[in-house]
Amino acid sequence: MRVSTRGQYGIRAMLELALRYEEGPTALRTVANRQAISESYLEQLLGILRRAGLVATVRGAQGGYRLARPPDQIKIGEIMRAVEGP
Repeated sequence: MRVSTRGQYGIRAMLELALRYEEGPTALRTVANRQAISESYLEQLLGILRRAGLVATVRGAQGGYRLARPPDQIKIGEIMRAVEGP
């Protein structure tokens, strides 16, 4: 199975959020810098993942993105279907 760049970036972004799950929301810039993904592209991907119910946003000064569920309850297939389509 071939995984597109979009799929790879989606998985990498979710992995970064999973690694910081206990720390609370993670800023978009932090994820982008740590995973070497363009902020604007990452913002689009996280929007797709948010609409799929995999990511939640937290507003405010200490806001950012976090997983909508615990990391052990999210499957890679869900991430792929969200960013690639069914």
